[in-house]
Amino acid sequence: MMWIYLFLGIYGLAMCFILCYSLAQANLLWYFFRFKKNGTAAALRSDSDLPAVTIQLPVFNEKYVVRRLMAAVARMDYPSDKLEIQILDDSTDETSSIIQEELQKFPNTNFQYLYREKRTGFKAGALRAGLEKAAGDLIAIFDADFIPDAQFLLKTVPHFTDPQIGMVQSRWGHLNESYSLFTRLQAFALDAHFMVEQMGRNAQQAFINFNGTGGIWRKSCIVDAGNWQEDTLTEDLDLSYRAQQKGWKFLYRPDVVSPAELPPVMSAIKSQQFRWTKGGAECAVKHLRQVLTGSFPLKVKIHAAAHLLNSMIFIAVLLVSLSSIPIWWGFYQGLIPLFYFKAAALFLFSFVIIASVYFFANLSLANYSRRGLIRYLWELPVFLSVSMGLSVHNGQAVWEGLTGKKSPFIRTPKYNLGEKPGAWVSNVYHQLKVPAGTYVEAILALVFLFLVGLSIYTATYEMLLFHAMLAMGFSLVSLASFKSYWIREGL
Repeated sequence: MMWIYLFLGIYGLAMCFILCYSLAQANLLWYFFRFKKNGTAAALRSDSDLPAVTIQLPVFNEKYVVRRLMAAVARMDYPSDKLEIQILDDSTDETSSIIQEELQKFPNTNFQYLYREKRTGFKAGALRAGLEKAAGDLIAIFDADFIPDAQFLLKTVPHFTDPQIGMVQSRWGHLNESYSLFTRLQAFALDAHFMVEQMGRNAQQAFINFNGTGGIWRKSCIVDAGNWQEDTLTEDLDLSYRAQQKGWKFLYRPDVVSPAELPPVMSAIKSQQFRWTKGGAECAVKHLRQVLTGSFPLKVKIHAAAHLLNSMIFIAVLLVSLSSIPIWWGFYQGLIPLFYFKAAALFLFSFVIIASVYFFANLSLANYSRRGLIRYLWELPVFLSVSMGLSVHNGQAVWEGLTGKKSPFIRTPKYNLGEKPGAWVSNVYHQLKVPAGTYVEAILALVFLFLVGLSIYTATYEMLLFHAMLAMGFSLVSLASFKSYWIREGL
């Protein structure tokens, strides 16, 4: 009998963590409604007032998208004598020769080609090396899968007339969100981050983060904060916290959109998710104590803790999922009083809050249209299910980050699907190896499918909906993970 209460304790603690996280999200949602667009800063009077800008384009084996990137950046509307564009090339394949060919098409554009034979420090190392040679007072950064707005600099640079502004971040747009179910779900999640989270934090002057691309920095801010460092997998989040702890202010512009490509297949999604979640955990280890013991307002500390620990939600979900199996058995055998199930209804408040965050984030972008509402109604349960299905993979990443296990920076493959539908099948950067965790996901899919059937057969409905979502999530994630291998190998 005691073992039942052990699992109840694990379940309850994990659900309490989720509830606390959701309360922080509720506060962000409140400030989302109060957020007032900072708008375009007062236009500088003439070209002579504009500061020198360096655009950095970190590139590593990006033969499918590098032409598109260079063409987009070459169209940037800014005085040519005050703009340089650094191509920070760490490539080991034909990407380098493609870049050299493309450079001939832009004789009047100030492209600076910087090649590194050794990829020391990965992306952080490339940005740091480029910064040493950058002529600009401001540094804009775009990853290879982005197509920057030609007006990006004219919309963001004027904010730096305020000497305290260290970074301005734009909102990501999505070039291929309708390509597949998984690109749509990624857009669903990212829109919540860029609308509610970034706006909610910035509205109350809590710490926000540079998202690795689609932003512009004051060069002196980067240097003052200790420059780019590669001791975490999320060098962007790391530098963001170091800079804001030094007193620099960050500004978020949701009305400035930087379109980018979403990874279309599960192996690429997992690669990106692993880097983001593990890097977030590494940054929590690196910064959380300093923030909590620093002289910051309480609300800043609370949101910093929720921000840095948000990847822990996957461990909490995994613990809740696994402990729910013996708890279901306890209900079925009558070992757990129904009172406990009724008391657990308190945790439904977490679901209501999270549903509200995604509701207002996504529908605000759809102008609260009927079509947007209908799409939301099916996307939310599928998104939550897939998020649960990723709890094994992302939970492992978080655990490695918290325990200090190091791993290389694995960049997400880019596909350029807008021009080449289905190109992911022949993409040479595509990961073929099936991770061991995928087999665990498949086993859990079978376990929860069995529990769903057993719950219906025995009329034990207390956890039917939860287990059905877990069954769907683990099934979708594991099948999608196997799919790319089967197709590439002709199975």
